[in-house]
Amino acid sequence: MAWSAYEPERKSVYLDPKVSRSVKVLVVGHFAVGKTTYIGSVSEIEPLQTEEEITEASVGFDDLSETPDKTTTTVAMDFGRLTLSDDLVLYIFGTPGQERFKQMWEGLSRGALGALVLVDPERLEETFPILDLVEAFGLPYVVGVNTFDGRTHFPLSEVCEALNLPDETPVIDCDVRDQDSSMEALITLVKHLLSSLG
Repeated sequence: MAWSAYEPERKSVYLDPKVSRSVKVLVVGHFAVGKTTYIGSVSEIEPLQTEEEITEASVGFDDLSETPDKTTTTVAMDFGRLTLSDDLVLYIFGTPGQERFKQMWEGLSRGALGALVLVDPERLEETFPILDLVEAFGLPYVVGVNTFDGRTHFPLSEVCEALNLPDETPVIDCDVRDQDSSMEALITLVKHLLSSLG
């Protein structure tokens, strides 16, 4: 099966009738960290996206200084699907990153087994409110450090220390544009959830 960044081979939108079990996970992170791109790189179906144009109404709310080319933002959620076996499917929900959309979190977190927290290592301070929400909802999580083009690479140990993460929290480098890298982060999350349940 040939997969490439941004354009993975898509399966039928219809779920195989043999699938009888489902698992729900969240992809979370601050504004403009790469959640929509991540779900697009791992979803086997064309992902559902609720992207809207950024308008003047976002002035004073959304900091575009680090992402001046960003023209859209998620206003509700992203959704993707990945079939894990003949009878098991993974549903992947992406949350909006802005503080003003945090009311969406309560509904999206209901029934979720865990979360992949995407972070930009150059904007770690924006991750603390996200971690607070994930922990408030009692979700086990893995941290994926998005590796942006041309950005300084920080050792994962420094990211762990800066975020004051518990020792048992897995942290992994992740290029959300690359399917293999994104899948590795997802595998890490699934393994962490299995160990948390055991």
